[in-house]
Amino acid sequence: MDTTRQSRRDFLKRVGAGAAALAGLDRLPAALSGQPGRPNIILVMLDDMGFSDIGCYGSEIPTPNIDRLAANGLRFTQFYNTARCCPTRASLLTGLYSHQTGIGQMTDDKGWPGYRGFLNRNCVTIAEVLRPAGYRTFIAGKWHVGSENKAWWPLQRGFDRFFGVPEGGGFYFKPKGGRTVVLDNNVAYDENSTMPDGWYTTDAFTDYGITFVEEAVERRQPFFFYLAYNAPHWPLQAIREDIERHRGRYMVGWDALRQQRHQRMTEMGLVDEGWPLSPRDPEASAWEDVPQEKKRFMDWKMAIYAAQIERVDRNIGRLVRRLEELGVFDNTLILFLADNGGCAEGGIWGFDRMQGQLGSSDSDSSYGQSWANASDTPFKLYKHWVHEGGIASPLIAHWPGRIRDKGALRHQVGHVIDLMATCLDAAGVEYPTTHQGNDILPLEGKSLVPAFNDKPVEREALYWEHEGNRAVRCGRWKLVSKYPGDWELYDLEADRTELRNLAQEHPDKAEELRQMYDRWARRCGVRPWPVKKATASS
Repeated sequence: MDTTRQSRRDFLKRVGAGAAALAGLDRLPAALSGQPGRPNIILVMLDDMGFSDIGCYGSEIPTPNIDRLAANGLRFTQFYNTARCCPTRASLLTGLYSHQTGIGQMTDDKGWPGYRGFLNRNCVTIAEVLRPAGYRTFIAGKWHVGSENKAWWPLQRGFDRFFGVPEGGGFYFKPKGGRTVVLDNNVAYDENSTMPDGWYTTDAFTDYGITFVEEAVERRQPFFFYLAYNAPHWPLQAIREDIERHRGRYMVGWDALRQQRHQRMTEMGLVDEGWPLSPRDPEASAWEDVPQEKKRFMDWKMAIYAAQIERVDRNIGRLVRRLEELGVFDNTLILFLADNGGCAEGGIWGFDRMQGQLGSSDSDSSYGQSWANASDTPFKLYKHWVHEGGIASPLIAHWPGRIRDKGALRHQVGHVIDLMATCLDAAGVEYPTTHQGNDILPLEGKSLVPAFNDKPVEREALYWEHEGNRAVRCGRWKLVSKYPGDWELYDLEADRTELRNLAQEHPDKAEELRQMYDRWARRCGVRPWPVKKATASS
């Protein structure tokens, strides 16, 4: 379509000379192209970042390094996560729906097979499949798919090296709340540790990740690197000078911000011009009605959130530069995504449990529902829910050695269950039927590698369930329910912002999808919400 091609040219022009420099990496001499044969693979995932929170997906937040990956790679417009951190991580790592892995909700053990709170032994991780094929495997960042027992940690699930947090996030400058930072299987820092000057999780995860990459290159092994940042998940904590660069920018307010982002996304071709921007969340105040002092405080919150994302971008730039220096960039597939939509926790103003200045290591605040509404532009709802605002994720695929249609969009539908299949397809490795004496469930995801060449990705349907929120997408149709509400039916080709419920107009289609959902839920071990703990008689 002409408008899409024009927006692509505009996008490439906007990222400027940096994109051209990255594009020129294809022309490196063969001697500098890194390890021959199987590609290196890097999965970069952000935590609680909305669909529109990076520049190449419509944001005002400066993310030049991520934007350059997009300009030299592909942006997927219809890629999905599972609406919550733990289930997304479980599906990403295994290629299965999260209930099949034992993480149907979070990491508490409810006794049912789909709700044990750790990865079971009927699934394998990407690392467990790639390591026997000769890959060096490592993770830096947030694990959060089972932490109470070391048997559930990364080194026991196929990874050679681990630096990060076995539990969730919850800190940037120093561990707190009983959380720890682990190097391999040993605690490196806890809340009683004296941290090195300037220590900040985003930087530290990147530092160790680069070290792990260097180890793999020295060994002349291809590598699989899972870089799971905890940013920009609350608490809002960022480097002071980073925050100050953004102060005042958000005095424009969430209403104008949503309009501006929506316009840019439409111009880029990420959003169809026929999809109206969803209305402001009815619980949120119009920005013009917010008192001036409250406006300044909310501007400060969003400035911290933006600073957290900008810091990630600079670290991705550091990682890319080191890959270039090591001569392995050309043969590295980088996939960039987010684990769920923007986070509305804390209500319309966010929560504030501060002991020190907002944004400091002692503060504990969230940016709240009103700003999350902007993060999820143009969609409605948030993390936890399975309407588009909760499950739509950016996906950037960057692979100079294979992707030729640089800066293009891909409209094929994808899901985090597809990342296992994509990694194995890229590496030329087969998915196993057994592992360490255990039968392994068949792979649910589909490889996205054909989409790199703009080929279709064929599938019957995609499914979601989280805390009673349910959905199934089959082609253009999506059946969705916000717990405990009724089913709603949307034609996503005409109405991806989910503003016109067609359940009454197309009852046969709604019933067909409901039956598909029920069969999937039974097959994958989904329990009725709220899930009661299993008893001996269950």
